[in-house]
Amino acid sequence: MESSLRNSILLRMIFVVVLTLLLLIPQVMIESMITERQQRRDTVTDEISSKWGRNQTITGPFIVLPYERTMKNDQGKEYTVIENAYLLPKNLKAESELFPEVRYRSIFEVVLYSAKISLRGEFSTEYLERLQIPTGDIRWKDASFVLGISDLKGIRDTLGVEWDGKIMDLNPGVINHELLPVGLSSGLEISQSIQTHRFNIELLLNGSSELNIVPVGEQTETSMKGNWGSPSFLGEFLPVNRIINQESFQADWKVFHLNRNYPQVFTAGQYKLDQSAFGVKLLLPIDEYQKSMRTAKYAILFILLTFMAFFVAEILSFHPIHPVQYTLVAIVLLLFYVLLLSLSEHIDFKFAYLIASASVIVLVTAYTRTMLGGIRPAIVLGSVLTALYGFLYVTVQAQDYALLFGSFGLFISMALVMYITRKIDWFAIGKKENVR
Repeated sequence: MESSLRNSILLRMIFVVVLTLLLLIPQVMIESMITERQQRRDTVTDEISSKWGRNQTITGPFIVLPYERTMKNDQGKEYTVIENAYLLPKNLKAESELFPEVRYRSIFEVVLYSAKISLRGEFSTEYLERLQIPTGDIRWKDASFVLGISDLKGIRDTLGVEWDGKIMDLNPGVINHELLPVGLSSGLEISQSIQTHRFNIELLLNGSSELNIVPVGEQTETSMKGNWGSPSFLGEFLPVNRIINQESFQADWKVFHLNRNYPQVFTAGQYKLDQSAFGVKLLLPIDEYQKSMRTAKYAILFILLTFMAFFVAEILSFHPIHPVQYTLVAIVLLLFYVLLLSLSEHIDFKFAYLIASASVIVLVTAYTRTMLGGIRPAIVLGSVLTALYGFLYVTVQAQDYALLFGSFGLFISMALVMYITRKIDWFAIGKKENVR
């Protein structure tokens, strides 16, 4: 069997293919390890955020107005039930200034922020006419003012609301959970004789990573700014204006009620207000786990190209490579991804990539010199590995063009192999090996 494997090109090719397929197993294990480290990072982030303040979403404010509704039972007897009407602002202007900071837990980084938020606008009770509820059935004295804050732990100061020039206090909890699971509320007396009511809220809020606003106004104007150079704008609406530089950002939104799927006044809680939320996410400039995962996705292709280079080298040098030697080289190539992951958790990704790839190139080149019995093939294969690692780094960095680069890289590699081996008489090689 050993003699057949040594003398048969076909058997060695089959072995290389089978070994490459078997390497899918450790590749999956490496990807699983990267995912596990990423989940550990997310767990640490959640632990810190739970104490400081999680991703924050501001919903409202809005007014809840109870009203009496007359119903009839099966016997035709009338009875009265209490239902709620929800009134959203005629206009809302939200201004936010974020003060981000990076906190550390062990080797992990978490983006936190403190935010100064101002909410101003006005309500118009004339919108209630659209519901056709008799004015006498509305319990004006039982009205409630509601403001949704997704994580109340982030509130940094006693929160008060200026309502028509008067200050009223908000208390934790919402009247019901039809529209909001969490929030603040306050009893409110609304005069039937006054149709327009103005409000002003100044809020100091802690949060982590994201700040979102729900556009409850018939016209909602929002501005956000902060000293962070890597913002990501998310949600249902993009800014109409934005300025981003290396150290700060500023963005403005303008949303009309026609842009969302709920009216300014309604009587049931079938609407999901938070589905129209938009805002900003403070990104860390480097996500080493995402880059490591993208690198690991190319592991099998990378190993296959390396094996192809070794196979061509042994054909041209008439020096057969033993299956154990192929296996050892494969293990070293897989260790590159473990080195990259461990190093990138402590230093910048580009330096981690440089150290890991240089270590593998030096080791494989030195081993090749012994395997193929000469310095020239070792230098050639070392150069091939250097080119492959350089190509892989460019492909990983160019996320939007990774597939394009990868497919053309594979095509060029195959073209080079075909060009180098174009004059080889494969049958003659088999005869020479049999003669030896």
